[in-house]
This record gives sequence, structure tokens and C-alpha cells, in this order.
Amino acid sequence: MTKKVLFCATVDYHFKAFHLPYFQWFQDMGWEVHVAAGGDMNLPFVNEKFSVPIRRSPFHPENLSVYRRLKRLIQDNGYDMIHCHTPVGGVLARLAARQARQKGTKVLYTAHGFHFCEGAPLKNWLLYYPIEKFLSSYTDCLITINEEDYERAKQMKKTDCDAKKIHGIGVDTDRFRPVSRAESERLREKHGFTAGEFILVYPAELNSNKNQGILIEAAALLKNSIPELKLVFAGEGAMEESYRKKAESLGVSDIVRFYGFCRDIHELIQLADLSVASSIREGLGMNVLEGMAAEKPAVAADNRGHREIIEDGVNGFLVPAGDSAAFADRIGKLYRSPGLRKAMGQKGRRTAECFSETRTVKEMEHIYAGYMDKKEKSV
Repeated sequence: MTKKVLFCATVDYHFKAFHLPYFQWFQDMGWEVHVAAGGDMNLPFVNEKFSVPIRRSPFHPENLSVYRRLKRLIQDNGYDMIHCHTPVGGVLARLAARQARQKGTKVLYTAHGFHFCEGAPLKNWLLYYPIEKFLSSYTDCLITINEEDYERAKQMKKTDCDAKKIHGIGVDTDRFRPVSRAESERLREKHGFTAGEFILVYPAELNSNKNQGILIEAAALLKNSIPELKLVFAGEGAMEESYRKKAESLGVSDIVRFYGFCRDIHELIQLADLSVASSIREGLGMNVLEGMAAEKPAVAADNRGHREIIEDGVNGFLVPAGDSAAFADRIGKLYRSPGLRKAMGQKGRRTAECFSETRTVKEMEHIYAGYMDKKEKSV
């Protein structure tokens, strides 16, 4: 009988962006790949896709019906392995898989950044920490992507749950690669920029955690000293209108460009001069790693995810989260020193190679292989 694996997450784009190599690997191993997530995106390397409208809020009443549907799917399909992603998807799938796990189904969960972390609000600790500790009883392997979360996972997990750490979710270092000046200028023309502009790019959802307002403030501090400055936000989100108004009030509407959703994000990174990231909380910082892979030095907020990949002053700069003056200072320093930009960019590329898709796929293959033939009853 063909073995089956179920991947579950809140939205299907999560898999499109990060997990297709794992789908392909399972199919190459002769397994059927099933996916349960919100959305109607067509995904390659998938045998069955179930559209399940998981709500991001853990308290949304519709998640009760989602839980029941997941439970039926798991019972009907007899999965050998279930891999959960995203906070709410991870909660619902692990709860729904409890009976299946007692019959030998292996349940894995990747934490892309615990909501409880150093500096997180007390409410996050009171809500999310007890939930994750409880759910570790229904998890065979808890996978983390940064050192702080890994140490936390080892402390809180139940004895029958393994804790593992991998090097993120994998950067495609072939797609995100450095390009020549001529190619950068071609890309600038394609995307509506000029050769002489000094471009900062931040690919991220426009929300309060990503904290783009700090970068708008930094742009206002730099507008006189860097007249060629352009700050590019590649993404959409609930805070877009608020950020537009902030840019207007600070007199930088002509500097800040709201690019919207971009399918060719690697091109925006390749045409830029710097990568910036202002998030308050980050699991690892994939946008920063993608910039590093393209030899773009980063100026990023000091948080656990950015500390995992940035050595301050070596392959980028770490600045206090929420400190627009510090952002402006480091951006100005890199603007004035092309040599420093080049040196940091080259060191950043070497960092990105340590977090490459090739490496993380091998790490996950090793983890998956360790559970593929385990059929003992779980408790």
C-alpha cells in the first residue's frame, strides 16, 4: 500500500513559497503527498489538495468546523506522517491527529518562530507558551529554525517529543544571486527605477509586526543627505493605508514606493543597494537571507531571527528595534562607503549559502527518514 503524508498550514501560499522541494522528495520516495490549507492555488508534486479555510485567529468560531474536517480527513486517508506548519494550522492539525497518532501516524510541527520569545509581550507568554507545551504531548518532532526557539523547545517539550533545529526553510541561492551592474540597471529600468537611485528594499507583509513605519521615519531623516534615496516596500497588508499616510505626513511620499505583491521578488532584491528589515519579531528573516544571497548587506532590527544570521558590522548591521535614528545612521554609513557595501555583501553571500535550500532539504530529508519506518504506537 502506498504511504501518504499530509502537509497542513493556514494558507496554501506558504507551501508554494517554501515547501515544494519536500513535496517532490516525498513523491520521489514513492509517497502520496496531500495538502490541507486555505486557498485555491494549484501546487505541483501534490496528489490531493483539500481546501480548508483555517482562520489566523485561534479563537475564530469557524476553526471548530475546520478541526472536525481535518479530523475526518486524517481518519479517512490513514496518513503515515503529518507535517504541520503555521501557528493555527499546527494547533488544529495536531489536535485532529491525536487518534491517528495512537495508531502509529508520526506528527511533525515546524515552528517558524514562537510567538513567545525574549522581549515578547506577557500576553504572548500567557497564551501561546502553555498551548505549545501542551501540544508537545501530541507531537513526535518539534522543528525550530533559530537557536533561541530550539533551546526553548528542549526545555518545554514532553519527554516523547523530539526537538530538532534546521537552517531555516531554505534560500534558493541560484535564484537569489548577485548580478552585474549592467543587469542591475536593466532590472531597474524594467521595474521603473533609475540607475542613479540608492534603493532599499523590504519584501514583507505590511503589518504592525513588520514595523515599516520605522523605516519611513528613517527615510525622512535621510532625505536631505541621500537625495537619490528610494525605499521600496514589496508586499500588501492591513497597514498599507496607515503607512501611506505616515509617508505623506513626513514628506517622503516621493521616496517611499509601495510596490505591492511582486512575483519576481528576486529582481527587486537584485536591483537594490541594501536590504532592510524592521520587524519586531522574526523567526529567521528569509527576506534578509535572500538579500544576502544576492550580496546585499542588511540593516535590520535586533531580534532573535536576525541575530541568527547577521553578525553586526560584518555582513550587515543590527540596530535596536524601533530606533529610526539608528536605522538612518547605518544606512547612511553604507551609502557613503561602496567598499563596505561590497565587503559586507560578499560575506553575506557566504552566510546565505549556510542556509541554502540544498542544505535545509538534506536536513529535512534526514528528519523525515528517521520517522518513515517507525510504526510503534505513540502515546
